[in-house]
Amino acid sequence: MKKKYSFITTLLLSATLSQAQTADSVVVKKLYDATLSHGQSYEWLRQLTTQIGGRLAGSANAAKAVQWGKNVLEQAGADRVFLQDVMVPHWERGAKEEAYIVVGKQKITVPLLALGGSIATPKKGIQAEVIEVQNFQELRALGKEKCEGKIIFFNRPMDATKINTFEAYGGAGDQRRSGANEASKVGAIGVIIRSLSNTLNDYPHTGSMQYATGVPLIPAGAISTNAAELLSKTLKENPKTQFFFKQNCETLDDAPSHNVVAEIKGSEKPDEYIVVGGHLDSWDVAQGAHDDGTGIAQSMEVLRLFKELGIRPKRTIRIVLFMNEENGNRGGIKYAELAKQNNEKHIFALESDSGGFTPKGFGIQGAAASVFEKIQGYKSLFAPYGLHEIERGGGGVDIGPLGPQGTVLIGFKPDSQRYFEYHHASNDKFDTVNQRELELGAASIASLVYLLDKYGL
Repeated sequence: MKKKYSFITTLLLSATLSQAQTADSVVVKKLYDATLSHGQSYEWLRQLTTQIGGRLAGSANAAKAVQWGKNVLEQAGADRVFLQDVMVPHWERGAKEEAYIVVGKQKITVPLLALGGSIATPKKGIQAEVIEVQNFQELRALGKEKCEGKIIFFNRPMDATKINTFEAYGGAGDQRRSGANEASKVGAIGVIIRSLSNTLNDYPHTGSMQYATGVPLIPAGAISTNAAELLSKTLKENPKTQFFFKQNCETLDDAPSHNVVAEIKGSEKPDEYIVVGGHLDSWDVAQGAHDDGTGIAQSMEVLRLFKELGIRPKRTIRIVLFMNEENGNRGGIKYAELAKQNNEKHIFALESDSGGFTPKGFGIQGAAASVFEKIQGYKSLFAPYGLHEIERGGGGVDIGPLGPQGTVLIGFKPDSQRYFEYHHASNDKFDTVNQRELELGAASIASLVYLLDKYGL
């Protein structure tokens, strides 16, 4: 009898699971169909990027983006929309930068962008001989004897052998973040870096840098990859080559801004939260399309889809448009701080901040083995839509501060091969985003949120 009972139980369980999966596949298909046939993410992205444009934290455009996000989420039918106050850094680029390579009497103009957070050069700019290095160890070995009074040129490219270009980016990022500090320690008067891009072109890529306490501040800028190749070649031919650059940036007092938060109230467990979001701010030099207008538009589309299809989540779904990811993460820190202060239980947080390219899957961080296996079990539902990667590792800068509170962090993973052509550069514009790829990403995120809500931890 026991064997017979066990066999019947197994059959019943298998049938139940099969029915549940069939029901889930129907909902997932509805989410994809609705997005691909009449989604709003692409139109919202167009509005954000072309009507507002670059929106660095503290700027007038960032303030416009906050009001725009609030209005759109209210119109999309959110149960509640509110703003969270957050003080953000306020750095301004000022007048357009100038830069050129100087070989004798010849001046070769090259494109350069000041790094976010850098000080300005003197009003007339700075000009000095150039020392090219690949890394901090090489720089320290040269020491003050060879570097004092010079401009240090960090020319370590992203590792082209890395298939995951975010790994390559991470491996090259220290020279942008801390290059000025290390160069200052050996007496340099300025620093320029090779743009963090795996493509050869004439677009310099900006990004944040930080000054260390107790180290003299020197100006820092990034030149395009083509310019880096040219400068390196010129230095090999003429080691006495000089470089000139002029930048007019300044750091002002912190400015008031906001995270934008919208909710669909949970029907069964309203005190458990699932966050979906991206960052509303962007660098000032472009429209901030892939970084991170796409993530914003996809996150808002999740709310619209749930409302349109009448999906009543068990848990409260929060769409969060975070402010100041690019140069401080004040919005992400403030959101987590308020969540802890209000005793809010965040079980999952999902971030889209890797561009609007073809979806590949999700990265999971902070999940117990049983939870990770449960999420991996959704692979068969995603397979018809080309999502095959559900792996360890992921999350995002904005949702990262929720991790210590026990929240499972999830990063949306689109194909990464083209992302660093546009990242932090002036060509990060609306017309570089493919509508279908963007909408596939929105549907993928909405589908996972539906499953996370239905089945929980």
